[in-house]
Amino acid sequence: QVQLVESGGGLVQPGGSLRLSCAASGIIFRMYVMGWYRQAPGEQREAVATITSDSTTTYADSVKGRFTISRDNAQNTVYLQMNSLKPEDTAVYYCDAKHSFVIRDYWGQGTQVTVSS
Repeated sequence: QVQLVESGGGLVQPGGSLRLSCAASGIIFRMYVMGWYRQAPGEQREAVATITSDSTTTYADSVKGRFTISRDNAQNTVYLQMNSLKPEDTAVYYCDAKHSFVIRDYWGQGTQVTVSS
């Protein structure tokens, strides 16, 4: 059974930081491109950052220079370090695992991030 379990969300003031974690089980972690996506109320889900098994990364323009995605293949975990948070970063953040070679895609349940004073 595949599980992606996110943690680390919460309420933070503008300018603050949070670190999200996503622990994966039931998959061969190194075979998957891991990603973080977010969805704000009334908005479509959007990609925030992705990371391949060899740690090649991509970022949405809106988070470049503020967010850092990383992964620990030994711990089957992907992280999203979020710094200089803005109110517009408020959303539910989802972890995603996409197989590198076949069409196979798994999602976590999401974790709420709220940036507000």
